[in-house]
Amino acid sequence: MRKQFAYKALRSAAIASAVAAAAMTGATAQAKDTIKVGVVSFLTGPAAGPFGVPGRNGAELIIDAINKGELPAPYNTKGFAGATMDPVYTDEAGGNSKQVAEYRNLVEKQNVDALIGYISSGSCMAMAPVAEELQKLTIMSVCGTPRLFEEKLRSVVFRTQGNAVGDSIAAARYMTEMFPDLKTYTGINQNYAWGQDSWKFYSLAMAKLDPASKASSNPQFPKIFSGQYSAEISTLSLDKAKVVHSSFWDGDIEAFVLQALVRGFFEDKKFVSVVGASAVDSLGKKFPKGVVMGTRGPYGLLTRFDRSRPLNNWFVDSYKARYGVYPTGPSYQYAKAVLYYKLGMDKAAAMAGKFPTQDEVVAALKGMEFESFGGSVKMALGGGHQAIHEVGYGITTWDKEKKAPSATDVKFYSAECINPPEGTLAADWLEQGMPGAKC
Repeated sequence: MRKQFAYKALRSAAIASAVAAAAMTGATAQAKDTIKVGVVSFLTGPAAGPFGVPGRNGAELIIDAINKGELPAPYNTKGFAGATMDPVYTDEAGGNSKQVAEYRNLVEKQNVDALIGYISSGSCMAMAPVAEELQKLTIMSVCGTPRLFEEKLRSVVFRTQGNAVGDSIAAARYMTEMFPDLKTYTGINQNYAWGQDSWKFYSLAMAKLDPASKASSNPQFPKIFSGQYSAEISTLSLDKAKVVHSSFWDGDIEAFVLQALVRGFFEDKKFVSVVGASAVDSLGKKFPKGVVMGTRGPYGLLTRFDRSRPLNNWFVDSYKARYGVYPTGPSYQYAKAVLYYKLGMDKAAAMAGKFPTQDEVVAALKGMEFESFGGSVKMALGGGHQAIHEVGYGITTWDKEKKAPSATDVKFYSAECINPPEGTLAADWLEQGMPGAKC
C-alpha cells in the first residue's frame, strides 16, 4: 500500500508540475481565472444537520484550500487547472421536481461549469437524465443506489462514492465473521431506492455467506423522513430475529435511536447500521454502545483517530479547527468529490497543454485512480464513472481519553472483496456466490 501511495503521489505531482509548466509557457492563455460550480446539499430540513451541512462544510473547506494552494502535497497546486472555484451552494431539499428545476437554473441561467453533490438516491436518479440531456459534467458525492449505473451508462455523470452493494456485502461479511452465532435477522430501511437496495443486497449476501441464516418475513420500510417509529420498534421487538439491519440516515437514524433507547431495544437486538455514524457524533454519550456501525468507506468515526496519513490528518485537524466538530462521512464524501474534480481538471490541462474543455475533463476523470482523505479510490465500474473503495465496520463505544465517540473491532474490506466486476449486475454476481471476490 505504501508503494502504491508513493507511486500515485508521484504521478499526481507530475501532473501538477505539467500544469504549472504549461502556465509558464503561455499555453493556458485562454484559461479562465474563475470557474463556477454548483454544490448541492441538504441545507434545510431533517437531512441538513446530520448530512447536508457537514457535506457542504467538507466541500467549502477543500474548495478554499485548493483555491489558495494549501492542500498537503502532492495536491498543493493552486486552483482547478489554475482557476479559482466560485461555488454556488444550493439546497437539495424540496423533492425531485424542485431539484430538476434548480439543476436547469444552475446550468441554463447561472452557467455553471459543473455540479458536485447530491445526497439522496432519489435526487441522483432524477438528476442523472437531466445532466445527460444538458450535457453538463456532474459529480455525485454521496447517494448509494447501484441503479444509477446498472440501469444505464452515463456520459457526463460520475459518482465518487461506492454504492449500496459494497456497503451491504461488507456488513454481511462483518456479521458472519464477528457474530457467527446470530443466525436470524430483520431490518428497518427507508422505503425508497437506497433503503430497498440496502436490504436487498444485505439479504442476498447473508444468504450466500451463511446459508444457515434466515431473514425475517416482516422487515420494516417506513417512509423516508417519517420521524416516528413507535409501531416499527414494536414490530421489530416482537420479531424473533436477533439482528436488525438498517440503512437509516439523516434525522431518521437519530430519531429511531432515541425512541428505541427508552424501550431497551439495543439490549435485546444487535443493531447493524450501514450509515448511522452521523448520529454517533450528534448524540455523543447518548448513543448506545455495542452497535455495529459503518461509514460507507474509510471516513469519520472509523478513521479519524486510527488512520494517520498527511491528507487525512490535515483534513481532520483543519475541519475541527474551522467548524468545532470532527468531520463525518458526508464531510469526507463531499471533500473527495471536490478533490476528484481538481485532479480531473489538472490532468486534462496537463494532457491538453491548455485550459481544458469539458470533454477533456470528462476523459481525464474516466477510470481515474487517486488517493483521497481516507484511502484510495478507483473509478472502476460504470464504464469508469463509478467509484469503488474499501468499506469498514466497527463497534460503537465512547473514548474517555479523547472525550469523543469511537469504534472498536474495526475491520475493512477491500473494494475487490465487496464489488462485482465491471459489466456484471450485482444481484447476478451475488446469486452466483460472488465469483472472483478478492478478500
